[in-house]
Amino acid sequence: GSFAFSAQATVTKNCTISADPMVFPTGSLLTSARTATTSIRATCTSGSAHQISLNGGSNAGSAVNARRMLRSGGTEIVNYQLFRDAGYSLAWGDGTAGTTPASGTGNGLQSTFTVYGRVPAQATPRPGTYSDTITATITF
Repeated sequence: GSFAFSAQATVTKNCTISADPMVFPTGSLLTSARTATTSIRATCTSGSAHQISLNGGSNAGSAVNARRMLRSGGTEIVNYQLFRDAGYSLAWGDGTAGTTPASGTGNGLQSTFTVYGRVPAQATPRPGTYSDTITATITF
């Protein structure tokens, strides 16, 4: 005999993101701007519109439009900013204080978004390693 049966699958709307560290070049004086890039990768179900926001960072006094790296073991800072474009004109943030998130529409495959970082010329602080932790949030 034979018997018919059905098969069914449900695909839910979803996105995942990951990122690489951003490492600015080593230098002794901050008399000119220093730049670096990194990548954020997003994978979203087909047709899922999404936005990727970046917060102001983990250091006290940081904001989406004025980020700060803090010296390990100290209180000195290095100011920097993150951008969506290589011309450093579109500050990447959460949509506040003159910043905008990145956006896209998923196709089921990984998309890569380049983050452009710039440390502007500024008074050079004490030698050391300066860092910050940025949280990237994807909404869909």
